[in-house]
Amino acid sequence: MLLTITTTHSPATDLGYLLYKHPQKLQSVDLAVGKAHIFYPEATEERCTVALLLDIDPIELIRGKANDSFALSHYVNDRPYVASSFMSVALATAFSTAMNGTCRDKPELVDVKLPLEVTLAVASVRGGETLIRRLFEPLGYTLELENYPLDVTVPEWGDSKYFLLKLQHTLRLKDLLSHLYVLMPVLDNDKHYFVNKQEIEKLMDKGKDWLSAHPEKELITKRYLKNIHHLTRQAFEVLMREELPDEEEEMEEENEIVKVVKQKRVSLHYQRLQTVFEKLVASNSKRVLDLGCGEGKLLQLLLRENQFEEILGMDVSHRSLEIAAERLRFDRLPAHVRQRISLIQGSLTYKDKRLQGFDAAALVEVIEHLDLNRLLALEQSVFGFARPKLVLLTTPNAEYNQKYETLIEGRFRHEDHRFEWTRTEFETWTQHITDVFGYEAELFTVGEVDEQVGASSQGVVFKRKV
Repeated sequence: MLLTITTTHSPATDLGYLLYKHPQKLQSVDLAVGKAHIFYPEATEERCTVALLLDIDPIELIRGKANDSFALSHYVNDRPYVASSFMSVALATAFSTAMNGTCRDKPELVDVKLPLEVTLAVASVRGGETLIRRLFEPLGYTLELENYPLDVTVPEWGDSKYFLLKLQHTLRLKDLLSHLYVLMPVLDNDKHYFVNKQEIEKLMDKGKDWLSAHPEKELITKRYLKNIHHLTRQAFEVLMREELPDEEEEMEEENEIVKVVKQKRVSLHYQRLQTVFEKLVASNSKRVLDLGCGEGKLLQLLLRENQFEEILGMDVSHRSLEIAAERLRFDRLPAHVRQRISLIQGSLTYKDKRLQGFDAAALVEVIEHLDLNRLLALEQSVFGFARPKLVLLTTPNAEYNQKYETLIEGRFRHEDHRFEWTRTEFETWTQHITDVFGYEAELFTVGEVDEQVGASSQGVVFKRKV
């Protein structure tokens, strides 16, 4: 597997100082499953290229049990030939000094933005060209891609998951290396080694200057951590803290209630929360449920409004409830505020007496996370058993997905969505609820409305007739 980095910075041989690797020497570093060789195919004042050649020992690959996804994977796999977590580790090992932003002989070069071009001979990509662009284009890269066919002799088999990938950008070398280190295993959606809490630290270290602002930070985090749920939750908590304002800005008067993050451009997510919050205020409800409360962002808004005398947040995830408690600063709330709010663990697909007797309930982007065959159970537990006077619900509008240029056609907005409805499908379902459970329905939208496909999110206010 070969990776090359080229610059036309003047003098181009400064690349050798930054990488701490002499252009006239062939150097090798030992890896757990082989060696990485570093050499310079060209090194002139005008143009300099460094190459990282990964040479995986197949015997060590078997001994390490680096790939065990099927019975013969130790003997039949693509690991020695593609850019994956092997290359990511090799990159960090061979260029650790440069990745950490250290240059002993010319320290001023560390913060110089260089014209750089990267070539990955074979990148393994689970998600195709669209995924590559979703990951690299927000970081400012210009891309050239070539999708390898499965078999050149059988063109009807179509393209493979392997790409020749060329990236161009003007940026600091340490930023480039951190991008590659994180995103190569994200493209491949796999890792050859055991993933634990240390991987969160690595991700936050390598992504500290860019990850929190990346529009695909959730996807990157999940894939980097091999979609291990409890690790991704912990990583999201760290990212969430980075997005929150300073402590002094989080307090509201003497109640010490967390304020909503102020943003120049309000995200669609916060538009949903604000819309639901305003409708709850207008309803004059006093006892409110936040069903599927997640990490407590809607609860923040509800708690700062004294109208709501009792607030109950429920989620199936214990970890999400822990994050919500931290966000709300339960341990620091005055007693008279603390008694207004409770957090409980539970599932919306089971009847729960704790949910009865409330004026209103909110389900913000919740139902699409359920399998359709479990939606009936939610209907019975919420509308049939708990029966709040008012239910506010939002869910994505599938028709609007075509407006997201980076979204692969036919795919949902998030990996854990089980379905996404069109406007007609949503209207049909709301009519079903009104017919079966004795509610009236008033539809609304969230976000900018397109004449052809509607708004990004669609919502409904259900009002109980009796």
